[in-house]
Amino acid sequence: MPAIVELRDVSVTYPNGVLALADVTLTVEQGEFAFLIGPTGHGKSTILKLLYCDEYATKGRVAVSGWDVAKLSPGRVARLRRRVGVVFQDFRLLPRTAWENVAFALHATGHGYRDVLRRVPEALAQVGLLDKADDFPSQLSAGEQQSLAMARVLAIHPALILADEPTGNLDPDSSSHIMSLLTKANEAGATALVATHDPAIVNAKRGRVIALREGRIFRDLPEGGYPDDLEHD
Repeated sequence: MPAIVELRDVSVTYPNGVLALADVTLTVEQGEFAFLIGPTGHGKSTILKLLYCDEYATKGRVAVSGWDVAKLSPGRVARLRRRVGVVFQDFRLLPRTAWENVAFALHATGHGYRDVLRRVPEALAQVGLLDKADDFPSQLSAGEQQSLAMARVLAIHPALILADEPTGNLDPDSSSHIMSLLTKANEAGATALVATHDPAIVNAKRGRVIALREGRIFRDLPEGGYPDDLEHD
């Protein structure tokens, strides 16, 4: 099987001339849990955007599950996104009930009515929100809102989970809960790639650590904590 994530000599230059990534080569195998770490603005989010086709490389090759994303038709991009779950720092929930938020994610990825009826309560139960199925995001705490965002991801059973600063707006207890959900999803078979500049969650998990600085990978540790020389960047 091909690696689930492959970047080969990838560079990204934005229209304003800013170099976001420079000659990045990276492979993530199916089933891995890896952190992308480094200061804000040094390329972590750009890598994630490349993998769910929100950005495209200026140079080099980006592949997800063996598919060269630059060569995908719009229909193939839609198929790829059904295999990828994305969690954002700012939650990006719809102004609808918790149930409807999860149901929408399933409908958007091509699941039918029976799947929705089965998977929505399963996903809400997984994250501890089944009793709040009828609540709107505005009625939920920040930790509960991110748990709901996780439920949307878990419901589609993605092969790859991309999390962009998923604990950035959360208190320590909520952060621990979100990391527990990501760990359980990984243990169930999903690959997880988590962008963060929070040393606490990296040190607690002790997974693979890929450190970026100025758009380049300068350290790739198979199992380690947050490097001391990045801690105060």
